[in-house]
Amino acid sequence: MALEIVLLTGMSGSGKSVALHALEDAGYYCVDNLPPELLSPFVALEHQHHGNRVAIAIDARSATGLPQLPQQIAQLRGQGVVITPLFLDASTGTLVRRFSETRRRHPLTKDHAQSERKALVQTIELERELLAGLREQAHVIDTSTLRAPQLQSTIKSLVATQAGQLTLVFQSFAFKRGIPMDADYVFDVRMLPNPHYEPALRALTGQDAPVADFLRQQPEVLRMQEDIALFLDRWLDALAQNHRSYVTVAIGCTGGQHRSVYLVEQLAQRFGPQWTTLRRHRELD
Repeated sequence: MALEIVLLTGMSGSGKSVALHALEDAGYYCVDNLPPELLSPFVALEHQHHGNRVAIAIDARSATGLPQLPQQIAQLRGQGVVITPLFLDASTGTLVRRFSETRRRHPLTKDHAQSERKALVQTIELERELLAGLREQAHVIDTSTLRAPQLQSTIKSLVATQAGQLTLVFQSFAFKRGIPMDADYVFDVRMLPNPHYEPALRALTGQDAPVADFLRQQPEVLRMQEDIALFLDRWLDALAQNHRSYVTVAIGCTGGQHRSVYLVEQLAQRFGPQWTTLRRHRELD
């Protein structure tokens, strides 16, 4: 059976410890802050002693070895190892707040003066630059609005999908609360007829039958749904061949309650027979 590795990276304060605990609960042998130089020999050793599911956390504390990671990942994949890179991210404001609340120092902080907010923001931006290459190659999870149990649930649902196959993540959201940082593709559906202005539908969501019936009768909604589906049909095979484990398709409306929720449900149902699909409703969750 092929060795499966979840390579967990991300910003300090984004929830990597919570994610690592979730992976441990899911049956992975976990190790934190492995120096990138030791990735290949460690994988060979752990395959012999701890089975075929390993989770490895690597972060900016190993900055000098980060440039080696892409080459090592390619070599391991060439040996038949299934590698799923996950990158946890959060907005700078969220990270600053978390460090302030916990009174922890950022791991890249060099002296006590760096505890000032301005210096902390600069340190976070430096970390973003150091990790930019890893983020580009990984599936990004935006933890800005996630509580610990939600992050654990997200991690467990992702790793429960079949390793080595592309998973489609459909996510609804509200533009008024910001675009998800983990979205690969974002579709704006605010121009579609809004059930919010129908008194009988306002308190419901896109998961409720009356709202679904209303939207299904709108030609613009059907046209938007078909256009998004055609785009995905055209490009998903190419993404899968490029070693993509996950693709997040975010669909946003004004409040994240009706139109975006409905389209996520419809698209997940349409692509479910061909691809592994997950659904997230940011504002409802």
